[in-house]
Formats: sequence, structure tokens, C-alpha cells
Amino acid sequence: MSRTRIVIFQMKEIIYTAVFVGLGILLLVLLFFMFWPGKEKGSTNTSSSAISSLKKSASTGSDKYIAGVYNSELTLGESKINLRVSLDKDRVKSVEIVNLKESVETMYPLIKPAVKEISDQLAQDIAPDQVVLSDDSPYTSQLILDTVCQVMNEASVE
Repeated sequence: MSRTRIVIFQMKEIIYTAVFVGLGILLLVLLFFMFWPGKEKGSTNTSSSAISSLKKSASTGSDKYIAGVYNSELTLGESKINLRVSLDKDRVKSVEIVNLKESVETMYPLIKPAVKEISDQLAQDIAPDQVVLSDDSPYTSQLILDTVCQVMNEASVE
């Protein structure tokens, strides 16, 4: 027939098991909140304030900007990307990436198309708040547009 087995647990083993189960649950909850897609709303408020301040400063006079070529630095993760913004007196002529490292281009393959798309729209004299961002890389495109807006604010005629 079958033998009856008696299993003895020590209190120490039960406590260790409870602690590890608790840490596992805490880790799952933390991961759930970190990767929940509801964080988009906070990042758009800062960019819309930059664009609205750009509209206020650029609406006076016939000359909107001091013409020239401006360089600005954009940080993506731990990588720094240099943007060159060319401005006429009344519009953005072009936006381009300067000295893009291969490692950065490998990590962010959609950055060049995003910059080109934004540059093309701004060169057609579309206002920064009317620029349509790429569905492929909306966050990267928004960072690029924010950086261009900062350059435009700095170069605006007051």
C-alpha cells in the first residue's frame, strides 16, 4: 500500500518563501506601472508650452528670426545628437543632423527620417504646432521638434 509521509517545515523556510513571494509581487507591480502607456499626457504639455511661447514671440514684426545657422544639442538616452537649424528672416530653411555616430544611428534608426520629415514640413512654412509627427517614432520626433522650437525662440526678433 502507500506510505504516509510527514513533511516538516521550519519557520525559517516559510519566512524566506514569504519574503521572496512578496518581492516578486512588488517587482511585477513596479514593472506594470513603469511600462503602462498612460505617460504620454505629461510630455505633450511641456512641448505645447514651448510652441505657444514660440508663437507669441514670432508674431510681431515682419522679420521673425535673425537669419543664420544655429546648432543645438539633443539628448536621447545617454547619446548626444547635434542638430543644425538654418533660419531665414521669416522661416526655417532646414534642419539636419551633424556628426551622427554610427552607434547612435544603429540604436535610433528612425532619427534621420524623423529629422527629414520635420525639416521638410518646416521648410514649407508650416507652423511648429501644425507639424504632423511620424507614427513610427512620435517621441523622438517630439524631442526633435522641441529642440527646433527652442532654437527658433532663441533666434526670434524681440
